[in-house]
Amino acid sequence: MSEHDDLKAQLEALKAENAALKAKKDKALSLKVSEKGGVSLYGMGRFPVTLYRQQWEKLSQHMPEVLAFIEANASKLSVKE
Repeated sequence: MSEHDDLKAQLEALKAENAALKAKKDKALSLKVSEKGGVSLYGMGRFPVTLYRQQWEKLSQHMPEVLAFIEANASKLSVKE
C-alpha cells in the first residue's frame, strides 16, 4: 500500500470515528467518582459537571428553588439543542 493509500485509509477511519462520536451525542447521563473523590456527571455537555458529595447534597436540597427559578425565568433563558 502506498503512503497516499495509507493516509486515505486513516482519513476514512477518522471520519467513521467522528460520525460514531456524533451519534453518541444524545447518550444518557452517567456518574463517576473523580480522581479527587468528587462526583462527576457526564452527558450534560462537552465536559462533566463535578462537585463534591456535600455540594451535590446541598444542591439536591435546593432543587425545588432551582426549578422554580428556571420556570419563572423561562422566557429569558436560552435553550441549547
